[in-house]
Amino acid sequence: MATDFKGKSIVSIKELTKEEILHILDVAKSLDENPQPTLLKGKILATLFFEPSTRTRLSFESAMYRLGGSVLGFADSSVSSVSKGETVADTAKIISNYCDIIAVRHPVPGTAKIFSQYAIVPVINAGDGPNQHPTQTLLDLYTIKKAKGKLEDLTIGFLGDLKYGRTVHSLTHAMMHFGAKFYYISPKSLSMPEEHLKELDDAGIEYHETEDFYGTLKHLDILYDTRIQKERFLDPMEYEKHKGVYVVDKKIIPYAKKDLKILHPLPRVDELSPELDDTEYAIYFQQAKNGIPVREALLALALGAIK
Repeated sequence: MATDFKGKSIVSIKELTKEEILHILDVAKSLDENPQPTLLKGKILATLFFEPSTRTRLSFESAMYRLGGSVLGFADSSVSSVSKGETVADTAKIISNYCDIIAVRHPVPGTAKIFSQYAIVPVINAGDGPNQHPTQTLLDLYTIKKAKGKLEDLTIGFLGDLKYGRTVHSLTHAMMHFGAKFYYISPKSLSMPEEHLKELDDAGIEYHETEDFYGTLKHLDILYDTRIQKERFLDPMEYEKHKGVYVVDKKIIPYAKKDLKILHPLPRVDELSPELDDTEYAIYFQQAKNGIPVREALLALALGAIK
């Protein structure tokens, strides 16, 4: 039986069981197919974005409006009292009085957890630095399930920035529930952090680390491409050295399975060519669109409108 999500914060994908993940995806599918434009009428979402975002912030807001709720918040931390020195804990306490649920994005890992500890309303983590991005992971799972008809027994390749890529870390953990095999394709300096590999080792899950992109494609059901994230590098020269190290374009076609699907959390820079956009491989725009029903599901569940 699915857990009652009412009043529950969603901070990390690691806090969700396999059954809870599947329940969220089922609710998302239901809302996708059967819109409920008055479900959250009278409810208010606060979107507190302390670092830039387009897809995540706007899809949260779109999700709330599509369910009949209202939105307040900011997309520039300089307009908040944090710029005056207010603590995260105090911000959480204060904003809680103005809304029914909070979506927060912050560049510092662990900030969403602090928000959830001090807020008196549910908090949804919309990304905390290189740490966690659970709603992205859930929409990734929703996209994979729609494209492949299942989540079980798939082989997934993660490409690019695996060191700082919170989407990679979170999706790896989630797919561990479904018997996935993993290929991690990156320069050694941007490889998957040891703590995540240890989790795979402890669980006895098969994975491979490699720098050979083309040689790996024949194994993959899903290619999860990622941007080299300039904002995560303290040294601009290090970023310049790594950007453009892998490019996904039509040159992959002779090497890839015919039913390969490509995901990307976006935005892209130079690592994913627009020449693939109209091919059957590309599902990254559908992936971005899927953020709406998934975030609708999380809002409805956390506010107790759906069990």
